[in-house]
Amino acid sequence: MKKIDIACIIDDDPIFVFGIKKIMELVDFCNGFMVFRNGEEALNNLKAIISANEKLPDVILLDLNMPVLDGIQFLEEFIKVPCEKKIIIYVVSSSVDPEDILRAKSFENVSDYIVKPISVKKLKEILSYIEKANHCQ
Repeated sequence: MKKIDIACIIDDDPIFVFGIKKIMELVDFCNGFMVFRNGEEALNNLKAIISANEKLPDVILLDLNMPVLDGIQFLEEFIKVPCEKKIIIYVVSSSVDPEDILRAKSFENVSDYIVKPISVKKLKEILSYIEKANHCQ
């Protein structure tokens, strides 16, 4: 499997961020990371990257429950940002509330909802999904 270039992690839990980066390195998931602690920080930085025409992430792993701007609020704002590149978004949350899952999946650009923790197997599935999606473009 071919690894992706940049993975973006939007999560306020430093332990999750540390763990997911380790697992991504283990499965040779990506060349680099972008990490943001909340939706607002991510939104502002991603908008700046889009405006500057710099490299955007291939995939975003988005937590739901965060301070300042949560995952849903981030999605509501991010879909308004004009962007040529299709970024694959996975909502990654500890919430198993069916309402959270339905709300997250109601966004067209959310590929899936993953309940934490993320396994090596799940990361490999994401990689192969991205590879297939890129071949179809």
